[in-house]
This record gives sequence, structure tokens and C-alpha cells, in this order.
Amino acid sequence: MTPQEEFAEALRVRREAAELSLAELARRVHYSKSYLSRVENGLRPPGRLLAERCDAALRADGALLALLPPGPEQHQRRGGEGRDGRRRDEGRDGRRDRGDQPVRRPSPDRPAPAARPSPSGYGARFDQHIRRGDTRHLLGEMYEAGRHYQAAYEAAGGDEQARAYAVVRSARRWSDPGQVDRDLLFRIDACLAALADREDPPAVELRLQLSAHRSKKLAMAIGYDTAMAGAEPRTGARLARQTLAELRELGRRAPGQIGDEARCEVLTETRWALYDFAPARELLALSSELRDLAVRSHSAYFQGEALVALAIDQLRTGRVPAAEATINLHRAYAARHRSRLAYWQQRTLDALMSLWRGEFAAAAEWILGEAGEVAAAMEAGLSMPADTLGQTVLGQEFWLRHEQGRLAELFASPRMAGVQQRGYFPVWRAGLALALCETGRYEQAVDQLRAFAADTDGFTRLPPSGWALPTAAVLAQVCAELAERTDRRSELSAYVPPLRALLDAHGDELVLAGWPTVLLGPAARFSALLALVAGEPETALGHLGRAVRLAQRYPAQMARLRLDEARARLRTGSPAARATAQELARTALGAAEELGMAGLARDCRELLTSPAAR
Repeated sequence: MTPQEEFAEALRVRREAAELSLAELARRVHYSKSYLSRVENGLRPPGRLLAERCDAALRADGALLALLPPGPEQHQRRGGEGRDGRRRDEGRDGRRDRGDQPVRRPSPDRPAPAARPSPSGYGARFDQHIRRGDTRHLLGEMYEAGRHYQAAYEAAGGDEQARAYAVVRSARRWSDPGQVDRDLLFRIDACLAALADREDPPAVELRLQLSAHRSKKLAMAIGYDTAMAGAEPRTGARLARQTLAELRELGRRAPGQIGDEARCEVLTETRWALYDFAPARELLALSSELRDLAVRSHSAYFQGEALVALAIDQLRTGRVPAAEATINLHRAYAARHRSRLAYWQQRTLDALMSLWRGEFAAAAEWILGEAGEVAAAMEAGLSMPADTLGQTVLGQEFWLRHEQGRLAELFASPRMAGVQQRGYFPVWRAGLALALCETGRYEQAVDQLRAFAADTDGFTRLPPSGWALPTAAVLAQVCAELAERTDRRSELSAYVPPLRALLDAHGDELVLAGWPTVLLGPAARFSALLALVAGEPETALGHLGRAVRLAQRYPAQMARLRLDEARARLRTGSPAARATAQELARTALGAAEELGMAGLARDCRELLTSPAAR
């Protein structure tokens, strides 16, 4: 592919990603549609003026300008190009001055124009594939990006560093959720072995990046069923810590040896590798550092990664207002880059916040409308690994129905099969048990809970953070519901201690499910539910006090917390607690009715009419 054709392809890809017709782009850049069509089809070289206008109109942040084909000065002539593509300095007879002569082929006595330098140092053909892969990746076309990165790998020939460079790029692509990409790990290991004895700065930098990606890919397994033999997810977390320590040590011994973009790579990947094993506060420090580095590196890819990571860690640590500000920054980022992936991530974050605030109509507009269409189109077009987006849509729909007290509708629909088919994700196993409880299938819920406990040694094999926290939170709700509705309290008491230990360690955090999908509530609230199952209402009230401090600005969360507190106060046995419990339940009922939380409203009425409350 020539530089002219490369520019043409990038222009077309970005225009289509921005959902602009050729005519609309032509109008915005003040060129004729026919002229722009010839440029986009590679039949005519773009001038600098056109490249600048297209770059601005498509918000490419200089990416199109960087692809401007080299050539003689006719591409930068003084008069500029008119709306119809003709020169403004043409004479009346249409003839052009000397600078407008067609490009001539170099002759033996005339040297060819200087070749464009190779930014990576691995050759123009290699760089071309990397650029094309980066463009596709930024726009969310993962499989197409992978095809170009594979072509770069092949173009590298026997150059070990070039191969490693291409593998690092390929490793950025999203993998199938919960699975280990064994083919990619094989390539990473091969590159690490080839560079093992090299101590020159480029090799050291590539080794760090490859190790960071290896740590994340190993940690991608959800549970032991999907892990690589002899390399469970904890192995990835240990490697992440080793890689981070090496990066820090190099920073102390040789400041500036590792470039900002390579440091961004290491921070991004090791942070995800540590997600299930490190405290959220530790990850917040990493994502804050990543945000600053990404701005300094001028990397559009890492700026987007940093904003999503930072929002996630701010939410998990209870810094919701700060997270809302970060989400607004990501909104500007998504609008600037016109990436389908960034658009998807933004709308997912918006729906997450709408659910958290109790704005269920706003959340439903995306979740039950465009989200499914976008996910299906991207997965059908092989933009994303299968099920990556589908799980997010289903997770948000599940929680929307739960908050509205309408899980029976989801349970009766074909979509419920999606919950059952994803049982290899622990949180979906917990979600299925909750759905069974909320639709009155208590014995089936007990069976699910019993099987889940058996597979995890009584819930003792869950990791200390990450996906384990929402799993434990949903299981806490299941235990509380079964304790309330059945006579299984003695059996449930065996499951309470390990779940409490996990949740109690995160008492100042919010529980986030997915990467990200939904905020379930303060971890302290779920600790309180388990304390009630264990018959400790005073302990439950202490947990609820901490939960209120995290959720007091959000009506939907406060409605649930008020009902939980009402139940806890009634169980203290204090005569004075009855009136307080009634007042709390009535307040929760009013909020539930106003917000459309039918299930919560029903539970409030049950408590108010119960003998204990009367």
C-alpha cells in the first residue's frame, strides 16, 4: 500500500466511524464531494490544506496529518485548493503555474524525494501496518487491528525487537472475557525468551511491556476452570508486582530510560492484573499516575485507557463526585475521537451512573434500546470478541430489573438463558441465585448456593478483591433473602463467615460489578445483611452507618439502607426501636414508590404490616 492509499484508507475509516457521509464531510471541509471521493479512493493525493481540514473535522488529533504522503511542493502551494479541488491560483485559461505540474517520476539525474523516516526504526512497511492497526484499535475495531499487527509481525522477519514491538501492540486488544489467550501468551513468551539476554534500553523497555501484558493475560482467567495449567490468576498478580518493581527501580537508577508511552503500557496492564488481588486504593494510585503520564505522552490510546481506569477506581473507593468529573472528561474524549469503542464505554458509564442515582428511565433508554443494537453490530462485524459487550448489556439489564423489582420479566424472557450460560463467571452464578430468590424459587436458590459453595470450598477460594467483591455482595443478598423467607438459617450460617471476611475488608468501598457494568452499593451494606443473618443486629447497624456515609446523596441507595436499618432495629428487641423502624420503613416506602422500585416498596409494606412492627 502506498502512502497515498494509506491516507485514503485512514480517511475513509475515520469518516465512517464518525458516521458522516462523504457529502457531509465535503461540506464541512469546503471541498466538492467528487474531489473528496477521488482522494478517499486513493486516486488523487491530498494537499496539506485538505489533510488539515479533514483532521480537524474528524477530530483525528493529527493522525491524518501524520499520514500526509510526501511529495513535491504542489501539495502545499500558496493559493490553497478551492471548494471544487481546483487551485485558486490557476489562470483564466485553467493552466497552472510551474508549482502545479504533475508529479514526475525520479530520473537517474534527479534524486527521488527523501523517504519518510521510520518512527519505530523497524522500517516503513512495518510502521505502515502498525499505524493502520493503531487507527483500527482506537476506533474499536479489534479484529481488524489484530490483522494489521499480525502483518507487522510478519514484516519484522527475524528482527526480534520488531517482533516484540508488534506483539505488544497485538496484546492491547481485548480478549474474550474470562478466558486466557493462549496463542498470544505463547508469542509473548517467545519474545521474552528472545530478548532475555539483551540489556540495551529498547530491549529492556520491550521486556517490561511484554511482562506487563503477560501478567494481565494470566490474570484474565475467572477461577481455576479457565486458568492455564500451573499459572492461576495469582501468578499474573505476582508477575505484575515484579514488573512494577522493576519499572520503579529502573526509574531510580536510569531516569528517562523508559519512555512515557512504555510506562503507560506497564501501568495499564499491571493495574488490570492486580485488579482481583490489590486494594482499590492501591489501584487508584496507579490509575492517577497513569492519567498524568498519558497526558504527557500525547497518546490518544492511553488517554482513553487512563480515564476509564481512573473512573473505575474512583467509584470503587467511594469517590463518586470525582468519578463523575472523570466521566465528563471521558465524554469529551469520546466526542473528540469519534471511536465506536469510546462511545460504547461512555454510554455504559452514563447508564451505570443513572442506575446508581435511581434514574431508571434514563438508564433503560440506553440499556433496553441502543445498547443491544450497538453490541450486536460490533460483535457481528468482528469489531469485538464475542460476548465482551453482550455481558455488559445483560448485566445492566439484570440490575435495572432488580432495582425495579421486575426480575420476573427477565426470568421469563429468552435473555435469562444468557445468565445461565455464563455460569463460569462467579458473579453470574450468584446472580442466578438472586433471580431465583426474587421470583420465589427458594429451593432452587438454595441448590444453587449449595453447589457454588461446594465448588469454592465454602467460598474460601475467592480472591480478595475485584470480581470476588460483587460476587460476595450478591451472595449476601441471597443469604439475607433466604434467611427472611425460609427456615434455612442454620445451613446459611456456614456460608456467612467467609463472605463477611471478604466484604468487611472493603468497608469503605463501593461494590462495582464488571469493568465497569453496575454499582451494587456500599460493601458495608452487604456486611450488614450478613450480620443480620448471623443474628447480630447491633453489628449490622454499625455497618449501615458506614454505608450511609457513602450513599447519602443517592435516593435509591438510601431507600434500601433505610429499610435495612428498620429491619436491624426491630431485631434489637428494643421497644423504642419499633417507632424508629416504622418511620424508616415509611420513608423508604415513599422513596421506592417515587422512584419506581416496586420490589422494595413491597418489602417496605410487608415490614410495616408485620407483627414485629405493629
